[in-house]
Amino acid sequence: MSNGDIRTLLRRDTRADRVVPPTGFTAQLTLFVSGAMAFLAVFALALSLASGRLADRWATELAGAATLRINAPAEQRAAQTEAALNVLRQTPGVASARALTSEEQAALLAPWFGPDLPLDTLPIPQLIEIVEGEPGLDAIGLRLRLGAEVPGAVLDDHTRWREPLVDAAMSLRRLGWISILLIGGATAAMITLAANSSLAANAQIIEVLRQVGARDRFIAGAFVRRFTYRAFFGAAVGTLLGMSGVLLLPEASDAGGFLTGLGFQGMGWLLPAAIPLLGATVAFFATWSAARRKLKELS
Repeated sequence: MSNGDIRTLLRRDTRADRVVPPTGFTAQLTLFVSGAMAFLAVFALALSLASGRLADRWATELAGAATLRINAPAEQRAAQTEAALNVLRQTPGVASARALTSEEQAALLAPWFGPDLPLDTLPIPQLIEIVEGEPGLDAIGLRLRLGAEVPGAVLDDHTRWREPLVDAAMSLRRLGWISILLIGGATAAMITLAANSSLAANAQIIEVLRQVGARDRFIAGAFVRRFTYRAFFGAAVGTLLGMSGVLLLPEASDAGGFLTGLGFQGMGWLLPAAIPLLGATVAFFATWSAARRKLKELS
């Protein structure tokens, strides 16, 4: 089908449009399905984009940092901490390294143990924050050297935390896109059923039109236009409602973690505008295909 054929089918023709009843079950079904699917598509798109941002953020933040834990008796902890810092200063790929203060370690433990945790009376290991630089940290080589010079040092380069988190976020992103494809397929199926029902209900009218010389393209165009415009209007309403719902979602915050910031950001707010156009496109081809098959059956 060429672009010219598509424009011809979508061009308004008041004579042909009288073939399809303006109201009825098929009209309500098309509007409802298009609106509901567009509403769901907005949230699936928001989930997919937010998951992609989350995966990028986790990959970036965790990839450039590591933690060194000094597990040693209290009387040896300060000496081993200083020895570990000397090793890190001489290690290629380490941009900076510093030992966390008691206040910083207390703040890290406060969400679990409360703000009044007595660190002086507990055997809490000393933490050293490592920021990686170029050309990157050789974790295996650093572990071997620390094992020889600082027996109480344990290096955590966050690999075992980073990879599952990034994989989970990417899986959510793929799930969002798969949901959008399923929504499109379900929309096409429902509109096809509605078009078939409308064609079957107007079989006698189609037969009369053929007897007076109307061509199948003229008849099919009436159904294609009506269902395409219905789908576009329904999808536009569903998209507006979906975007209103996304606006009500909580904004991104560190306290909320990945449960916040699931809306659109920046230019991403323009993407839902394509949903009504895609819905109309799906309706156009679904109705055109259904009309061609049904008209052949009625021949």
